[in-house]
Amino acid sequence: MTYAKRLAGNTAERGNLCVGIDPMPSVLAAWGLEPGVRGLEKCSRGIVEELGERIAVFKPQSAFFEAHGSRGIAVLERVLADIRDAGALSLLDVKRGDIGSSMAGYADAYLHDESALAADAITLSPYLGVGALLPAIDQAVNSGRGVYVLARTSNPEGTELQEHTAQLVIDEIIRLNPGRDHAIGLVVGATHSDLGCDLSGFNSSILAPGIGAQGGSIQGLSATFGRAAEHVLPTASREVIGAGHEELGPRATRLLEQMNAVSGL
Repeated sequence: MTYAKRLAGNTAERGNLCVGIDPMPSVLAAWGLEPGVRGLEKCSRGIVEELGERIAVFKPQSAFFEAHGSRGIAVLERVLADIRDAGALSLLDVKRGDIGSSMAGYADAYLHDESALAADAITLSPYLGVGALLPAIDQAVNSGRGVYVLARTSNPEGTELQEHTAQLVIDEIIRLNPGRDHAIGLVVGATHSDLGCDLSGFNSSILAPGIGAQGGSIQGLSATFGRAAEHVLPTASREVIGAGHEELGPRATRLLEQMNAVSGL
C-alpha cells in the first residue's frame, strides 16, 4: 500500500494531527526527568505509550536522539518500533539532503525495509536541488513510504531565502508526484499569515509545523493554506508534550477537538 493511502487511512480513523516527539531539555524538565539517555527514553517512549493508539502520525526529531550518540540512536530505534506497534505512522524529522551515493546512503538508512531506523516518512532538504533528492524519493516509493520536502518552513530565519525558492520547489514536486504515487509531501509552516507561494496545484500531504509554541493555530490554517488546507497535517510538539506527562492526553484531545470544529481540515 502506498504511503498516501496509509496516511489517509490513519487520519480518517484517528484525526489529522501529527505530534512531534522533541525530548529537548526543557521538555524533560517539565516531565521531572534528568537530562540524559534515561530521561530521553522515558519521555519519548512515554509519549507513544500514552498517545500511540489515538494519534495518526508521530514526528520524532532526530537531533535530540543523535545528541546522545549510539545510545540515543538506540532509543530512537525503540521509539520507531513503538510507533509501528501502536499502529501509528512515523515521520522522522532528519532534514537530509545530499547528492548521488550520499543521498542513496541516507535513503538506505531511513527508507529501507531492513534498516533499524526505517520510518514511514522522513523530511528532506532541497538546497542541493529537488532532483538530487531522487534516490530518497524513489526508495520511498519502492518501499511504500513517503518524504516531505522543505518549502516554506515555520522559522522566521528562512524567509529571506525561501521567498525566492519555495515556489520552485513546489512546482517541481507537482511535476514529479503523479508518477510516484503522490509520495512526495511538502513542509510548509503554520506560522505564516502570508505564505508567499501558490499551493493551489498541490494535492499531496503538507506537513505544517508550528502549532502552539511557535505561534501557529488550528483556527488559522484555513486562512493560511486556502484550498490546500484539506491536505494539511498540522503538527504540534511542545504544545502537546511540553507541560509534562499528565497533560499529554488533555492537550492532544483539545487540539483534535479544535480540528473537528474547523471545516476543511
